[in-house]
Amino acid sequence: MRLYRGIGTALAGVIALAFVGTSAPAQQAIDAAAALRERSIGSPDAPVTVTEYFSYTCPHCASFHNDVYGDLKAKYVDTGKVRFVYREFPLNGVDLRAGMMARCADPQRFSGLVQVLFKNQTNWAQSRDPVGELAKIGRLAGIDDATFQSCIANEELANGLLAERQNASSLGVQSTPTFAIDGQLYPGSRSIEEFSEIIEPLLAK
Repeated sequence: MRLYRGIGTALAGVIALAFVGTSAPAQQAIDAAAALRERSIGSPDAPVTVTEYFSYTCPHCASFHNDVYGDLKAKYVDTGKVRFVYREFPLNGVDLRAGMMARCADPQRFSGLVQVLFKNQTNWAQSRDPVGELAKIGRLAGIDDATFQSCIANEELANGLLAERQNASSLGVQSTPTFAIDGQLYPGSRSIEEFSEIIEPLLAK
């Protein structure tokens, strides 16, 4: 059963179209279970966990990653105070494919690839051939064309990301970006000062 048939008529239709005419080379098997493992940066022993629910075509998510993420990483993640967890929340078929491609990259390149996708969001997301542009970006992350095609055609991987979206929705996530900071949801992007106002009291406990 294809999970994307149960996520709402409008979104399901857009995402289903993403798979029309897509075929996966048999010799390029994708380990969907490995691709769906948690992607995070920072010490697993960090006292505070920040989880971002994001979509790759969301301009507000791009603003966070381009303008705030670096400061948040330097101040809290790199200093061992925060573990930052990535959670995709696909809004459409292009979003889903971008997430699938990123998940097929070497896990050590994931966070860097996310930054590249957001830095260049307007170039690929608004192009006439967004999937073709994603393939070009994937090559920079070591994803050859055969692997890319296999990756974006993998229904187990697609279903896994959509299941994560459903789970996020059940937790109360309604828009992107939304941040869960030690379990409390904070919708919308914030400045580094606003993040600090939330994080510092948690560190002081």
